[in-house]
Amino acid sequence: MKKSNVGSTFDSWLREENIYEEVSAAALKRVLARQLAAAMKEKQFSKAEMARRMHTSRAALDRLLDPDYDAVTLNTLRKAAQALGRQLRLELV
Repeated sequence: MKKSNVGSTFDSWLREENIYEEVSAAALKRVLARQLAAAMKEKQFSKAEMARRMHTSRAALDRLLDPDYDAVTLNTLRKAAQALGRQLRLELV
């Protein structure tokens, strides 16, 4: 039995499989969706109240909170952060 990836990291394996960017983006969206849901719970905002504060529809909020929906704009994220009294931080590393 040959062990070709002994000692490699998970990140390097994802890169070798050419799926690192896709997996990283999906993980980031899941984290954002969870953070938004937790902040809404902390503030005791219903989905209807959050959508109202964001000046958007309930359907748009549902897409934002859907961890599998990855077509989220920076403007939508900014509005969500503002509605929750938070800041949005992005950086290239």
